[in-house]
Amino acid sequence: MRPLVILPTLDEAATVAGVIARIGMALPDAQVLVVDDASADGTADIARASGAEVLARTGPRGLGHAYRAGFAWALTGGFDPIFQMDADGSHDPADLPRLIGGELVLGSRWVAGGGTRRWGASRQALSRFGSAYARAWLGLPYRDVTGGFKAWSAALLARVAPQSTLASGYAFQVEMTLRAHRLGARIVEVPIVFTEREAGASKMSAAIALEAARLVPGLRSVRT
Repeated sequence: MRPLVILPTLDEAATVAGVIARIGMALPDAQVLVVDDASADGTADIARASGAEVLARTGPRGLGHAYRAGFAWALTGGFDPIFQMDADGSHDPADLPRLIGGELVLGSRWVAGGGTRRWGASRQALSRFGSAYARAWLGLPYRDVTGGFKAWSAALLARVAPQSTLASGYAFQVEMTLRAHRLGARIVEVPIVFTEREAGASKMSAAIALEAARLVPGLRSVRT
């Protein structure tokens, strides 16, 4: 089957073409799907011109909403494996082949060999705390549960049933891994280096982090 790489976008005109080109070098047979949340800067047109499929969304914005749409498109299209990553250059497309091999492979910043680049101490502390907080509440054994660089087998993704997820912000990443874990999936972590974006504005804020922290305890009730 053909692999698919899903890129959720919101005003990523400065980076999306370069990321798509680098995906093509890393995985020449992969299809790229850009799930665009009504970007005002021409991101969707740039993505189409770069050879990607574009799923243009007009509903509520948010990471979970975008990925639910992208995952539904992927499963309908028969792709396997299905990758998710950022379109701002923070995830290195050269790492994509290393994420093949498990039912769910997590690109991890917090295992040996992983890390971040151009992050200050406060940003690192916030991210490490976020993973530790979610792990403590949910009983997850993985070091990086808030990251967005992952590879799913189509069979596991279908069992996880993304359309039934509760979270829509960054807690969506935690909920998806939690659901896979509770299904007894084979989950492995592969070290990656996350690089802070050089262009565009980060979507992370203190308000978004606090929202995710508020939602995580409620995920204990998730059933698969």
